[in-house]
Amino acid sequence: MGAATQYFVSDVSARIWDTKYRLRGDGERGEHAIDDTWRRVARALAAVETADRARWEQAFYSVLEDFRFLPGGRIQAGAGTSHRVTLFNCFVMGTIRDSMDGIFDALKEGALTMQQGGGIGCDFSTLRPRGVLAQGAGTLASGPVSFMRIWDAMCGTIQSTGARRGAMMATLRCDHPDIEEFVAAKREAASLRHFNLSVLVSDEFMQAVQSSAEWPLAFPLAAGETAGECIERVWPGRREPQRCRVLRRLPARELWQRIMHATHDYAEPGVIFIDRVRDADNLKYCEQISATNPCGEIPLPPYGACDLGSLNLTRFVRAPFTPGAVVDFDGIAATAAVATRMLDNVYDVSGFPLPAQRETALASRRIGLGITGLADALLMLGIRYDAARARALAGEVMRTICHSVYRASIGLAQEKGAFPWFDARQYCEGEFIRALPEDIVREIRRHGMRNSHLTAIAPAGTISLLANNVSSGLEPVYAAEYQRSVRRADGSLAQTRVVDYACYLFRELRGADSGLPPAFVAAAAIDPQSHLEMQAALQPFVDNAISKTINVPGDCAFGQFRSIYERAYALGLKGCTTFRPNAVTGSVLSGEPAWADDRQCCSIEREAD
Repeated sequence: MGAATQYFVSDVSARIWDTKYRLRGDGERGEHAIDDTWRRVARALAAVETADRARWEQAFYSVLEDFRFLPGGRIQAGAGTSHRVTLFNCFVMGTIRDSMDGIFDALKEGALTMQQGGGIGCDFSTLRPRGVLAQGAGTLASGPVSFMRIWDAMCGTIQSTGARRGAMMATLRCDHPDIEEFVAAKREAASLRHFNLSVLVSDEFMQAVQSSAEWPLAFPLAAGETAGECIERVWPGRREPQRCRVLRRLPARELWQRIMHATHDYAEPGVIFIDRVRDADNLKYCEQISATNPCGEIPLPPYGACDLGSLNLTRFVRAPFTPGAVVDFDGIAATAAVATRMLDNVYDVSGFPLPAQRETALASRRIGLGITGLADALLMLGIRYDAARARALAGEVMRTICHSVYRASIGLAQEKGAFPWFDARQYCEGEFIRALPEDIVREIRRHGMRNSHLTAIAPAGTISLLANNVSSGLEPVYAAEYQRSVRRADGSLAQTRVVDYACYLFRELRGADSGLPPAFVAAAAIDPQSHLEMQAALQPFVDNAISKTINVPGDCAFGQFRSIYERAYALGLKGCTTFRPNAVTGSVLSGEPAWADDRQCCSIEREAD
């Protein structure tokens, strides 16, 4: 790879570039170094500029250089190539119609999307519960979990063709009659291995848990159908309340216990506080969200797409590991503004697997710019991840990014036009928008926004490994050194020893025998409440959502474990995901699950980037 190694400090990072992002070809057509990749991406995203194209290409290259800005993996792999792939990492699929035609139409759309490299999120709440008479067919419905198994097989089949490995998220409402089957669906080691699962938990349900109330499980009545006890619910695909037949009731606390025991015992399902997501949605006035992308950082309407990128915070620490170490906030703001333009341009460069995805995506032009390398940056500044100072600094970083990207999107709206679904009055009444500085809100009213949403914090697992193994997303450092499974070009896994970037840099600056940075703390040593508090410190500046995995020790008592989710709700978070080592899924980055040589396609280790 020759010159490709000049930016890499580890073989595994060079290997990631070589196998996942390098454009191969003969002679000058192929890429020989990582800066060739940056040139390709910068040139492709600048190609849609109608003025100063060369200037923007150079500006784009400058933020990509030395891993300062890391676009989503699909952008790095596909931009400027002739490959028939989408540049969007993930999609939420359309509302699944409750009929055989509707189910298999949705399956086909999912397959076409995954074939082009997009991960998918699907809400299965629209499928009638197991044992209910199927409308018009005279047969009994088999329920949403049975059809999820068909999606699971589809994903495995698509992967076997050599397509980029996609990921899937399945959601189900907490009041769906099959919720208990959904919660228990992954208790068997090999079951639904291509899915992440999340329960859509409502405020009403959490209130029922707190008050020890009964909880109704119900499903919408079909046209002409009659029933005894009915309640009204707003169901996916309809904005107005639907009459729903109550099939049975159970104690809300009993269902909550089932959810908690499942995620304690085998790490799934996660929890999405769906009313929080909808109430804070900038487009609450024109869309209904019932699902997220596979890792949860982008809640999306049917056919929505996620356009992701992360600022590598380790590149914005000046004089690391010295008493004078500081954060370059001006550099963060400037890079975030350029990154906003780059991600907006993705909409005009990328293809879409389905026409409906193009239509929905272009109507909002939402992007998700976030951070990675947070924990390593804190180490370089001499701050422990679980310190109050760390949360305050992280919040200030995210505030800087948020305000910069909103101002950049206003400028893009002046130059190129606002997103089609923009309505000044309704948009500025949104919960998130009202919390922005007055001058930003005033400019939004005056000029509009190019992008409906702008910030998200993704896991950024693979792109962080590409950038010399900086700590992923907002997560703490897993360990100074550890074994990690890295996928070879042929799809097999290789166990590789990797070193955290900040620990590597500390030894480079202080000497090989200098040990660990003074502020070092591994993820396993951080109290779960500190994880939650870090997520809460960033949430006010994130208009999409945050993908965060709270590491929980294997010996964590169940009562303490359950309190993590209840505290997450009390803190106003949009969702919560934990990982506790267990017999079904194994550990996070070292060792393997007991059941297979390959991890699930969307496990904590392997995100869709």
